This record gives sequence, C-alpha cells and structure tokens, in this order.
Amino acid sequence: MDTASPAPLHIAIFPWFAMGHLTPNLHLANKLAQRGHRISFIVPQRTQTKLQHLNHQPHLITFIPIKVPHVDGLPHHAETTSDVPISLFPLIATAMDHTQKDIELLLRDLKPQIVLFDFQHWLPNLTRSLGIKSVMHFVVYPLSSAYLGDGPRRSQGRELTEHDLMEPPEGFPDTFIKLKPFELRLLVAIRKVEFGNGVLLYDRVYNSFCSADAIGFKGCKEIDGSYAEYLETVYGKPVLLSGPLLPEPSNSTLDEKWVAWLGGFNPGSVVFCTYGSESPLPQNQFQELLLGLELTGFPFIAAFKPPDGFESNEEALPEGFRERIKGRGIVYGGWVPQQLILGHPSIGCFITHCGVGSLTEAFINRCQLVLLPGIGGGHILVAKMLSRKLKVGVEVEKGEEDGLFTKESVCKAVKTVMDDENEVGREVRENHDKLRTFLLSNNLESSCIDRFCQQLQDLL
Repeated sequence: MDTASPAPLHIAIFPWFAMGHLTPNLHLANKLAQRGHRISFIVPQRTQTKLQHLNHQPHLITFIPIKVPHVDGLPHHAETTSDVPISLFPLIATAMDHTQKDIELLLRDLKPQIVLFDFQHWLPNLTRSLGIKSVMHFVVYPLSSAYLGDGPRRSQGRELTEHDLMEPPEGFPDTFIKLKPFELRLLVAIRKVEFGNGVLLYDRVYNSFCSADAIGFKGCKEIDGSYAEYLETVYGKPVLLSGPLLPEPSNSTLDEKWVAWLGGFNPGSVVFCTYGSESPLPQNQFQELLLGLELTGFPFIAAFKPPDGFESNEEALPEGFRERIKGRGIVYGGWVPQQLILGHPSIGCFITHCGVGSLTEAFINRCQLVLLPGIGGGHILVAKMLSRKLKVGVEVEKGEEDGLFTKESVCKAVKTVMDDENEVGREVRENHDKLRTFLLSNNLESSCIDRFCQQLQDLL
C-alpha cells in the first residue's frame, strides 16, 4: 500500500460539548477531509450554526446534529460549557452521557470505520459492539496525561497517592517539572472533581485511555514525541499525534473599531490579555491583573468575563481605574476576535491562561508570551514546558503557598518580554521566532496529518 495515500476513511468525530474542543476538532476534520476522508461531525443542534463558517470542506464534512437532553439544573437553552458557569459543567457532562442511546442509533446508521472522541468514557464499549474502532483523541498536548494521569503510576503496580504528584512518574522523559505547594493542592482537588453523574473527571480520562483502541493528542513528534512514546509503553497501544492543528486563515477582517484603536499605537507596543472564558478570576486577582497592566505603562486590551459574583466588569474595576487608563486601555467583557487581534502589528505581548487553542494562535503570530496558567492541571504543566523547556514565554510569579499573583509580578513578566535589552526577554523572543518558523514550515503539518491518517488506517 502507498503509505502517502491511505484509502479514504469514513470517520465520525464526537467532541466534548465545549467550544474549546469542538473548534480544534473541526480544524482536524478540515485537514482530514483535504485528504479525501469523509467526516461525520456530531454536534449539539443549536451549536451547529456557530461552527458552520469553520467548515471549509462541506462536500466531505457533514454536521450530524444531536439533541442535548435536558438535565435538572441546566438552563433549557444550554448545550455547551460556554452556555453555563463553570459550576454547571458537570451537568453538561451528564447531559452528554444521556445521549448514549441516540449515539448508538446514529453510529448504526452512519457506519463509520473509526470514531474520534474525548470525554465519553462509555463510547469504546459501544463502538466495539458495533465493529467500529475508537480513538480517544484529546485536543491537548500529551505532556499533561503523561505526568498527571493515573496510568503511568498504576502501571507500576500501586494506586496514586497525593504526594506522588510532586515528582514525575518513573520513566517520565523530563525533569523540568517541579510543582509548588499551591499547585499540588489544586491538582489534587481537580482529581476529586465529579464530572457528570457519579463520574470523576480523571476516571473519564483514564477509562477512555484504557478502553479505546488508540489514543490521540494534538502535537508533533519533534516537541511531543517523547511523551507520546512514554504513554505507548504505559498503555500498550498506539498513541497518535494529529499535528499542531493550526487554525485556518480567517475569512473575516477585524472590525473597524479595533482597527482604529490599535492603529493609534506603535507596532509591537500593545498588551493583549484574555483569560479563559470558562474560568473567571476571583475579584482580588481580577483587580491585580488590571492594576498590573496599568503599571506596565503600555497600552492594553483586557478581555475576560466578570469575576465571580459580579454581573459586569465595570462594577468590579479598581476604584478610579477607568479614568486613569482612559485612552490607553480597554476592559472588554464580550467576545473578541482573538485570532485577528493577535495578528495585528500593534500587538506586542499576549497574556494567556495557557489554553491550547489560544497558545496555538499565539505561537504563529509575533507577539511575546506571558504565561498566567488557569486552574486546569494541563495549563499548569504546559506553562512550565513553555517557560522552562522551550523557553518561549515568561510565567507570572505566584505565591508558593497561596498561588496568588500581584500587580508587580504581572508588570515584571510583561516588561521582561517587551524589553529589548532584557537577556531573558531576548532569549524568549528568539525561541518564539524559531518555534513560529518551525510550526509554519511547509511540510510540518502536512507530514503530521499524513502520518496520523496512516495510523488510523493501520487500526483497521
């Protein structure tokens, strides 16, 4: 068989009901369809319209709408995590689990050869009964699963203890991860989170890894290969890398209001800060972040949801803040076209919560990275990889015990990456340029997808 041109497949993709999972999976669907594969993309009914413009291969990618069952406690309109506060995410998971019978009927009718999924831990047993192969495809880097997952430690014959998380599991391919006390407490707390009716989040992931025919991650072998190989030895099954999943160039243009405002500042002088739309900050940290931006003296755009307990950003602002930053700062509570703003020449620095989608958009632009990881375990570890191993960003310093950052630590991180004379900043800029060039090189993504397709073919 010609390995460069595997036979066309029919692949169903069933992502977790979150835009941060649906969108990159649709990026992957486009790249698979470019190679002639037929994709059935399972998506919540009303959410389909939000994704339609990202379907660049409509002749091969078919949206399969699914009704999200109502669960007590969920608003009637809610389909994805973007429709509800973080406290209701487990109910979205419960609703997703209640689609199991509908999914079985769909798969019987569609007859795909392979299903890609992520949090639906019950899916591999279902697909196996139908003669369909399953791939637990996680749109994150394999680093987090290699370090945090139960599998590596359970494979050594014992249950994971809380203290174990302070050190990498045996055989882990790197030594750069050293967790602080507050990070350990956070990671332990996350492990105990119920995510759906009676199911722990980590059990969803671990059971999916164990029961799927293969495991997949976003990433490429040059950066993520050692973690993928490590997980292959742990789980005894293929671990596939689907490539960097770079976003397609946007067909739209930046609104005139953003163009006009950004155009009033020098190239590379504006700080752009977004914080994960699904993880609002508490008020004290919300204010410290804004005061840190003010302290830098740079113009800035801060786009995030109001802090916990507030209806709007305006009522949570530090006293006198709006007047002091007039003309050089914007605090915005609505949706912003992040990809387009990052590509504007005035943007010089991006403060990110280290979500994989945001990082990918930042990597391929020229803005410098300030890392302020969110509450997800993966965010914490990815920030350490980027700041300590790849050295493409600077992490905001936080208290060892309380995990809180200050306006001074925000200001220090921003000034480090923006200062041409700072040695650390110079190294970060050089490394970011190298990473950008690598990710945008002609053959990288193409070769990753070709290999991914061949590995899918090999499962049959």
